[in-house]
Amino acid sequence: MAEFNLNHKQQKHFVLVHGVCLGAWCWYKLKPQLESIGHKVTTLDLAACGTSTHKIEDVHTFADYSKPLLEFLASLDPNEKVILAGHSFGGMSIALAMEKFSEKIAVGIFIAAFVPDTQHQPSYVIQQYIERYPISGWLDTEFSFDGSKMVVLPGLKFLSTKFFQLCAKEDFELVKILLRAGSFFLEDLSEAENFSKERYETVPRAFIIASEDLAIPVEFQQWMIQNAGIDVVKVVDGADHMTILSKPQELCLSLFEIADKYI
Repeated sequence: MAEFNLNHKQQKHFVLVHGVCLGAWCWYKLKPQLESIGHKVTTLDLAACGTSTHKIEDVHTFADYSKPLLEFLASLDPNEKVILAGHSFGGMSIALAMEKFSEKIAVGIFIAAFVPDTQHQPSYVIQQYIERYPISGWLDTEFSFDGSKMVVLPGLKFLSTKFFQLCAKEDFELVKILLRAGSFFLEDLSEAENFSKERYETVPRAFIIASEDLAIPVEFQQWMIQNAGIDVVKVVDGADHMTILSKPQELCLSLFEIADKYI
């Protein structure tokens, strides 16, 4: 069991960003752990996620999808810096935030998350993932189109065997209730400008590998780390893709150790 060093330098502000089709609710185990050792934690529902009143059909661009995060960062005191952590597809949203608000982010932490680079369009890592792990393997997941936007609703068989296979039964019951349709906004991201070396890449970046991830396999996580040039890497052993639920204490320790290097 992980042990925390309570002699932390100062209070830190963690901003936690969920993955596709989920919501702020999925941080319910991690948030109180970080708060219990004196840190401030903000969790957000991205557009059409969690308790958001929008439907995915109402969200037309990736920027619109990420708007709650961007608006929150814009509202911060000019002198405040946060630790920004994104899980899974949330890595794309924190990358956009790092591009737009690099001066407000002490470090961007990718938790078994997609990590764009500056050499290719933002869609590149998603396209590489789909080429290597075709959506035909997503079992009972439902796909449809809203205009040019592909909408995805993960199937329960897919989630139970690829996402939540090491989580508690209660966590899987929770996702069955709260799961929402989402999108990877692949068309929109394929037309977006590259993230820049001058802003996105100036923010320190770290990656946390989930060792038993069957949704974004470890070899693909390692490829993204190398492709994006990330130097700070930690591994949470025994974690499935939903590391934030299957190994919250170990993940908390990794986040704390990374954050302590930068604030």
